[in-house]
Amino acid sequence: MTIQRLYSCDDHLDIWNLPRDLWVDRLPARLSERGPRVVEQGGSAWWTCDSGVIGPYRLASGYSAIARAGIDDDGSRAAIPHLRLEDMDRDGIYASVIYGPNLFGLPISDPELKAAVLAGYNDWALEFNRHAPDRLCVLPVLPTHAPQAAVAELERVAKLGHRGAIISPFEFRCSDPEWEPLWSAAADAQLPISFHIGHGTSQLRVAPGSWELAAFATVGPMQLDEPLAMMIFSGALERHPGLRLVLAESGIGWLPYFVRRMDHEAEKHLPKAQDYRLQAKPSEIFRQQVYATFEEEPLGPSLLPLLGPDNFMWASDYPHPDSTFPYSRQAISEAFAGLDPTFVEQVTALNCARLYRFV
Repeated sequence: MTIQRLYSCDDHLDIWNLPRDLWVDRLPARLSERGPRVVEQGGSAWWTCDSGVIGPYRLASGYSAIARAGIDDDGSRAAIPHLRLEDMDRDGIYASVIYGPNLFGLPISDPELKAAVLAGYNDWALEFNRHAPDRLCVLPVLPTHAPQAAVAELERVAKLGHRGAIISPFEFRCSDPEWEPLWSAAADAQLPISFHIGHGTSQLRVAPGSWELAAFATVGPMQLDEPLAMMIFSGALERHPGLRLVLAESGIGWLPYFVRRMDHEAEKHLPKAQDYRLQAKPSEIFRQQVYATFEEEPLGPSLLPLLGPDNFMWASDYPHPDSTFPYSRQAISEAFAGLDPTFVEQVTALNCARLYRFV
């Protein structure tokens, strides 16, 4: 199975990879002294903001597919454009859509400061992308404290040339009418909106060194079921047919069942709904407006054909430890053996390339 170009639709730039001077001169003067900075203490280094810790600065080399591949890395390699491009070439990846800086959100309590920090990251992301605009696509992150703030930042980053945007569906009720302007603005700007896994569990903790980490990683992808159902049944997607929603790192396995269940429940319950009744079947809305990303999918050859190739996009997950890097082409060949090559090319290249306007 030979694919000319691979497009990885969900890679990462985590807060521990970022350069320590990222927010220097990228915040308003009145907020600069409270902005993110690296503090070293007791042999460790941490990102702090407004006197609170918001994440580690660098991580042990074992928490990386880069180190597993035998490549020297002090934790900064993924955030250095020419080195990242070297790794993409090593792995046979042409273009990469990149998520950051923290899948669990930035724990900054002041909404104005947090929005400014995100805007600073978004500006840096654009500078990063300019090193190879046909290959790099670090996505900007939208604030969630107020719809008008999210709309303002979306419109700003769209004018700057960003190709999509991330917003956490676990920090607000995406089905609330007050968020309608965001979906309208995203549709008008033709910027896909991404919901990434990271929150959503009510009892399991992210606990390295514990069985709970394995349990969390097992259920994490399925936590996007609730935001997906809310976006479809509330009509947020149907009212904005130009809006595209990406379920990032959701995997495939649960979706064929879930999409069919939505259709079933719509037939049973929507005729009695007093607030909103869909005009189309949930499955039709899903097929027209929703994309789901996956990495290695053990049941891929069996499950992908159930919904077809149009709604799925492959990802390497570089540089996370469960990434397929640096053997992505081998992983694809093994995972999708038996599927038609044109089918495989659509989910490993064409869908991503078209959605993010690489072509």
